[in-house]
Amino acid sequence: MALQELFSTDIGLLSVFTIGFIIAMGVFLVRFVKRHMQEDERAHGAGQ
Repeated sequence: MALQELFSTDIGLLSVFTIGFIIAMGVFLVRFVKRHMQEDERAHGAGQ
């Protein structure tokens, strides 16, 4: 019943898309920060 409402009503679909967007944004931000941390370590010499 709850899954039927989640995927068949406007509010349910909006909730699914919002949750998906938040998860995708979190993954992007983690990858972005890790990549820039590695670039900074290489640019400034790790541990110096």
